[in-house]
Amino acid sequence: MSKSVLNQPQFHDEEAAYAYVEARIWPRGPVCPHCGGVERNRKMEGKSTRIGVYKCYDCRQPFTVKLNTIFESSHIELRLWLQAIFLIASSKKGVSSNQLHRTLGITLKSAWFMSHRIREAMKDGGLDVFGSGGGAVEIDETFIGHDHTKKPKGQKKGRGFEHKNKVFSLIDRTTRKARSVVVDNLKASTLRPIMMANIAREAYVMTDEAAQYTNRYSNLGRFFANHGVVRHAAKGYVNFNDSNVHSNTIEGFFSIFKRGMKGVYQHCAHNHLNRYLAEFDFRYNNRIALGVDDQQRAETLLKGVKGKRLTYRTIGQ
Repeated sequence: MSKSVLNQPQFHDEEAAYAYVEARIWPRGPVCPHCGGVERNRKMEGKSTRIGVYKCYDCRQPFTVKLNTIFESSHIELRLWLQAIFLIASSKKGVSSNQLHRTLGITLKSAWFMSHRIREAMKDGGLDVFGSGGGAVEIDETFIGHDHTKKPKGQKKGRGFEHKNKVFSLIDRTTRKARSVVVDNLKASTLRPIMMANIAREAYVMTDEAAQYTNRYSNLGRFFANHGVVRHAAKGYVNFNDSNVHSNTIEGFFSIFKRGMKGVYQHCAHNHLNRYLAEFDFRYNNRIALGVDDQQRAETLLKGVKGKRLTYRTIGQ
């Protein structure tokens, strides 16, 4: 009989949880977060000693694996953190704070803050460019929710998309990876620096016919090796001259993103949207189609917890 992944000891025993995290954050043994020492770190023993406490005999400071990670200063058991990480990493469209609150038996406020810390750990920060070697890169934008920073209080929302949050995304067809950012507007002057920083000059970029990509001043053919255009206004889903030119991959990514945001999270403030994008990018870039199963995805997420502490003071910034 097969066993559930959630039967593993790190999800139920606190000492096992610490050992599990230590093995991934300190693969070569404990490292003092105060002075960086690795030679003279000893695990503290004793009945009154907290689980997972070490002492560095170079700087004489105690520490645990939680320091300088998203777990720092949290009073929630590490085993519950690992359960939350697995649930969020393995759920294709996310897990709401209300669901975490009910499942883990913690307060709603703690569940909300915990989920944002986990999203912070999902941020990639990769510097690799898309489209290296002449690969295809799909580019598109979408709109989600309401950007309340754009509308004075009491004013009607109006029609169109000016009052909505604007998301700009890239997908590298070769690596099948996505990268998304929140933007203030869709002007060519705003989007071009993002494209220049994230796309190789030899790339074959593919967009729809929007003016910020195709007019004579912003035509991407001036900046990249090739530029293919799909004419959605003419009911086209692929380029009429080249069936390899389309934006269907990125549209599929947006469909997962919107189903999660509307069906699971339902509402997102503008200042938190960047972390939700990091979550959906992370799961898309570590999915079954790329050979990454749920447990491997959670392991990858755990490797990103270091150096990404988030506080209540900074969470809204």
